[in-house]
Amino acid sequence: MSDVLRVEVRDRVAVFTLDRPERLNAVGTETVGLLRDALARVREDDDVRALVLTGAGRAFSAGADLGEIESFTTPWQFRAFVGRLTETYALLAEFPKPSVAAIHGFAFGGGLELALACDLRVAERGTRLGLPEMKLGVLPGAGGTQRLPRLLPPAIAKQMILTGEPLDAERAHALGLLNELTEPGGALKAAEALAARLAAGAPLALAAGKRLIDHGLGMDLAAAVAYERETVSVLFATEDRAEGLRAFRDRRPGEFRGV
Repeated sequence: MSDVLRVEVRDRVAVFTLDRPERLNAVGTETVGLLRDALARVREDDDVRALVLTGAGRAFSAGADLGEIESFTTPWQFRAFVGRLTETYALLAEFPKPSVAAIHGFAFGGGLELALACDLRVAERGTRLGLPEMKLGVLPGAGGTQRLPRLLPPAIAKQMILTGEPLDAERAHALGLLNELTEPGGALKAAEALAARLAAGAPLALAAGKRLIDHGLGMDLAAAVAYERETVSVLFATEDRAEGLRAFRDRRPGEFRGV
């Protein structure tokens, strides 16, 4: 697709690779624009059922492109830059197809915020994850102060954000930030295997499940349960639900078509 973002489709899984290894996959305006375009294309591709995001070279991503940021002369330019990152990461978080971040080396700042926008995360032992913006006199601006406390105990998230100090992958896994922990070199393979399991599900149910969990967390319990009831009632009328029952009776994998 480009020298900055590579997109490959393998077995119903789209693999997005940040490909600026000489800049440690720093995320700038070009990268987020290409990511937005790739998400739009994959959204319409019925052959793609799940996403994996990874980085080329020795790191997932060092964060936002400091070279681009240093070129700004007004707060408004920075605000527009952060807005582009925030809007694109929101598209990923709200994407109807599930996503898995395959993390290695380190994921800092805007790179970690990109991983936090994914549904699931896999990392290699020895990987470091952090939001170091406090050390630069600022704060995370692409969702980090909001997504991290929803994925970690708030006190741990506060410590990371307010000190700028990273977590190692082993502790992040123990705290639930990572779904899987692999040996060095194994994150991408494990993420693709996890994405393949997700891709085997019924597309309408996958999208609905994401919405139920993400939106339900912001509701009181009674409202969330009512939202669940209405959602599963709609799914009951789908052809995939009937196929799922047939597959269960026949003791075979379901062949879901997203209808």
